[in-house]
Amino acid sequence: MATTVAASDWPTSVATDPHLNLIPRTDEDRAKIDTVTQPATTFDAPEAFEAHPAGAATTRARTDRDAFSQHSANLSFEEELEFKLGNALFEKIWVFAPASTKASDGLGPLHNARSCQRCHLKDGRGHPPQDLADAAVSMFLRVSVPGPVPEHLQAIHDYIGDAPEPTYGRQLQDFSPPGINPEYRLAATYEDLPVTLADGTVVTLRNPTYQALDLGYGPMQADAMFSPRVAPSMIGLGLLEAIPAADILAGADDADVDGDGISGRANMVWSQEYQTILLGRFGLKAGSPTVHEQSAGAFSGDIGISTPLFPAHWGECTEAQTDCRAAPHGNDEVRGTEIDQPNMDLVTFYSRNLAVPARRNMSDPAVLRGKELFYDTGCISCHTPKFVTHRLEDRDEQSFQLIWPYSDMLLHDMGEGLADNRPEARATGEEWRTPPLWGIGLTQQVSPQAGFLHDGRARTLLEAILWHGGEAETAKTKVTEMTADERADLIAFIESL
Repeated sequence: MATTVAASDWPTSVATDPHLNLIPRTDEDRAKIDTVTQPATTFDAPEAFEAHPAGAATTRARTDRDAFSQHSANLSFEEELEFKLGNALFEKIWVFAPASTKASDGLGPLHNARSCQRCHLKDGRGHPPQDLADAAVSMFLRVSVPGPVPEHLQAIHDYIGDAPEPTYGRQLQDFSPPGINPEYRLAATYEDLPVTLADGTVVTLRNPTYQALDLGYGPMQADAMFSPRVAPSMIGLGLLEAIPAADILAGADDADVDGDGISGRANMVWSQEYQTILLGRFGLKAGSPTVHEQSAGAFSGDIGISTPLFPAHWGECTEAQTDCRAAPHGNDEVRGTEIDQPNMDLVTFYSRNLAVPARRNMSDPAVLRGKELFYDTGCISCHTPKFVTHRLEDRDEQSFQLIWPYSDMLLHDMGEGLADNRPEARATGEEWRTPPLWGIGLTQQVSPQAGFLHDGRARTLLEAILWHGGEAETAKTKVTEMTADERADLIAFIESL
């Protein structure tokens, strides 16, 4: 069970947002924010500004697969060009070195995909392999073994030490160039798990089993821990990055002092970029603090492309993988690393500004009834509807926006059914960050094979709800006790987000 970190024990850097050039809030700002972020109390009509979940950055909702690929609506013309350049790099297909296309070589050697877009399909969610013959292009296994807590993280007294698996590192890669073994092949199989609701409706869940087959470098350490991960959607990341850490931390209740059964906890992680402890915001367990650091880590781990932040040209290859480390690479005297900082800045700008689509059908009576049920079941205890972002000196598109992500950005124990039993920083093996719900109703429009939850096991939103346990057990039980019409209204509301 997780222990408690009192607010007074948080490192100062966690609450001060050193990654942002912020303008301090005034008393007038704070009063306005307190008013506008209050939860809804009536449900006969939409709330003010609810149509625009990303504030002025909200884009119109499209009906095609490009719904998650639009830029923030409040970009300038020059910024739109910057966004398009970042998009080109996000879609860029990398090749093995040496190659005649010097600006595109350096892939791998070990890798999970050849581009960012290959995992984040149309900037949306990936999916697990469809059968044993299907490659796991948009899903992989993280891996680690128990280890000591590094000295620079011992200020967090409940930090859970771990270390890379000695042979395979922290992530398993299933692709490689000729002459070098891939690390493994991911196999996913499913057992049907029927759940009978109070009205007699039977919903069949898929209970997954994952295997790392065809290990290319021998057996793993016996105590290796695995976590299946499907690539999440990319929308709204810059706005999530701009939420004041203090506002997120204000929702933390490690010891469940208020007795509501919900004990959201902040993840605290080491920032390679800022060389300090920051609030974790990104990744399925909030293991990364900023969009730039998350993006650079993905280039290194997923594609094997070196960046100024993670300059190893062999990506995630370990010392035990000598052929991989000795393989040709794309670092050169001009770029320095396989992707240089100006291009990383473009990718980061693009990732920050993939826009959240506008709400749909929010005045529909069924949607309004579903919203009330969402509140009544206690879903907002974790899926916090609203925040207001910092005022920022250099990022007008994310500055002082009322946003509706439906996430508290905190870790919650989701029960044994969803546990991966692999810790990450403060996150235990049963904890996950509350995923933002904005845009979730368009998930399968953008990527038809996409599922829900951290590993894509849930084929529908109702299946995803029925997997909830731990702190969400009470809310899940209320859903199982609903009538069919009530469940339909609840799902209609979530799909409208």
